[in-house]
Amino acid sequence: MPRPYRCTVTAPGDALTGVRVLLVEDDRSIAQQLTRGLERAGCSVIAVRTGSEALQHSEADLILLDLGLPDVDGMPLCAQLRGCTDAPIIVVTARDAEPDRVRALDSGADDYVVKPFGFAELMARMRAVLRRAERSQPTLLRYGPLSVDLDGRRVEVGGTPVVLTGKEFDILSCLITEPGRVVSREEIFDRAWDEHWYGPTRVLDVHIAALRRKLGDPSLIETVYGRGFRLRAP
Repeated sequence: MPRPYRCTVTAPGDALTGVRVLLVEDDRSIAQQLTRGLERAGCSVIAVRTGSEALQHSEADLILLDLGLPDVDGMPLCAQLRGCTDAPIIVVTARDAEPDRVRALDSGADDYVVKPFGFAELMARMRAVLRRAERSQPTLLRYGPLSVDLDGRRVEVGGTPVVLTGKEFDILSCLITEPGRVVSREEIFDRAWDEHWYGPTRVLDVHIAALRRKLGDPSLIETVYGRGFRLRAP
């Protein structure tokens, strides 16, 4: 079985900017309206119509899941998605019976919204489940010899403390929350600096070089040319 994908909540507080949404909805009109609204709210959206497509795009921060899909019922699909991602799942459906709500929540859904619904309410529910997901994220992450305490902002390699600058720690946090995934330079700037950074991009390479030196193993952080950086497999 593949390693479950761990979502990374990218929108602090009430903001939805940068949140990656997987929209599983077979009604094209509803999908188009939701996509437009979500993109205006700052989300990036992947919209699919079938369960099989949804399973190919489970790397998201949040999933909006319709139950009436053409190839599979949404209940077992919800359970399958929960098995491969810890991203919050909000069921968005016309089914309003209590047994359906119970089955969906028991299948791994985090919330249940009945159509028709107000878009402002949907966004509020999205913010709520993302806040809960953010609070539930582990604060001590280990990857090979590397140990990172996100709350305490402490780093150890093989049990030996490593002193990092604040920016070096922020960059390392971007990489260790999803080890093995290539994190683009743009995403690191958005998360470790902020979206209004307009300075030279070369500053990231300087910090990466310092991180490699301090961690004692230059190969621990791999450069994927043209794409970004990632932690190599331990």
